[in-house]
Amino acid sequence: MMISSWAMSTNILNIMDKHQLQLSKRMQRLSTGQRVASVADDPSGWAIGQRMDMRIRGLDASCRNAQFSLSMLKVAEGGISSTIDILRTLKEKAIEAASDTCSDSDRRAIQKLFDQYSDQINDNASITYNGKYLLDGSLNSEAQPTAQVLTNQSLDESTTAGTKLTDLKRRDGSSLNIQSSDAVNLSYVKNGKTYSASYQAGTTTLADMLTEFNNIDQSIFDPSKLQTDSTLGVDAQGETVHTPDDKNAVSFTAASTGLSGAISGLTISITDTKGQIKKTATTALNDFNESIAARDKQDNTSFYTASNPDASRGTRSSIGDMSSYALGMSDIYGKTIDVTTQKGANAAISAIDRALEQALDQQTTIGAQSMRLEYTIKNLTTESENLTSAMSTILDANMAKEMTEFTKENILLQAAQAMLAQNNHNAAWFLSLLQS
Repeated sequence: MMISSWAMSTNILNIMDKHQLQLSKRMQRLSTGQRVASVADDPSGWAIGQRMDMRIRGLDASCRNAQFSLSMLKVAEGGISSTIDILRTLKEKAIEAASDTCSDSDRRAIQKLFDQYSDQINDNASITYNGKYLLDGSLNSEAQPTAQVLTNQSLDESTTAGTKLTDLKRRDGSSLNIQSSDAVNLSYVKNGKTYSASYQAGTTTLADMLTEFNNIDQSIFDPSKLQTDSTLGVDAQGETVHTPDDKNAVSFTAASTGLSGAISGLTISITDTKGQIKKTATTALNDFNESIAARDKQDNTSFYTASNPDASRGTRSSIGDMSSYALGMSDIYGKTIDVTTQKGANAAISAIDRALEQALDQQTTIGAQSMRLEYTIKNLTTESENLTSAMSTILDANMAKEMTEFTKENILLQAAQAMLAQNNHNAAWFLSLLQS
């Protein structure tokens, strides 16, 4: 036995330190569940994991934003649904008031219902979400001052401004059978008030009809913008609008821009000398629908949803004005359309149809926006799950493997401790010689 046998103990101690270090690492991984618990464990893996973690947090926050916006749209949808129900009821009452079986006192009673329901439509437009008004037009898209355009696609494609009423044809080429002795009855509703007039067809043209409309009380249409081709006009975004099938149609453009120039109800009927309505001609001429909505100048106040963790990649949604005035059911001061007369009630039917169409259009827009947000939420959730799985592969510990390694290092450490004790025991006899 040599004095230098201490080197063996030193070697055993180094081995013990090595196993102790590995044992500590295994214990840390088992206790934290992470393979990369610090930067020193895997610098590049740690950096990748941190970037993934930031992305996952952003995705989760974006998903919550989309869910909040979806909830807000559902609130708006509920308000419009109530307005649509009201408009359905009002149309029933307007049809009732348009019949002469309804007395003047009955119409006055129906007018009271119109007044109350019009006020309720304004209440519906004032609903809020987290203090934000939803249906008062404050969340609408950017718009330039836009004139309303009413388009008729039931007349023959060859129709021009100079076509006589007696020569008008339907889309299929069949004649409307308007006689020169027939009466042309015009009416419209503007700012809650009904206007009407009649004149003899004679040799008048489509352009003359536009003039007759303007002669009733005020200039409501711009004669210079009477379109008989596929071009309808310019919308609120400054884009030229054409007919869906790119075929010719007759279009009347409002004389002034904005809601103040909009016509909420337009009716044209043809009656013969006996006062009987010519339904074929009336149906074709009465088929003027709003192709370009009237808009006042407005900045972009649509609401933005940060539905993406990257900057400026969220979604924008807009909700139009659903107030009684915007729907054409009242003037700007709240006076409701008049149904106390048969003509007024008849014109109100057309105004309600336009209001209902406008409300349904907004409802479908909200529905489309809601569906998109639902898919956005699904996509964000899926991406978050996949990134979490990928991050787990990089950062998380394999618990089974770590437990196996922990057991191995523990055994080796105990074996090294036993060998150190044995080595010290073997050297003890030499020390006993010095004592003797």
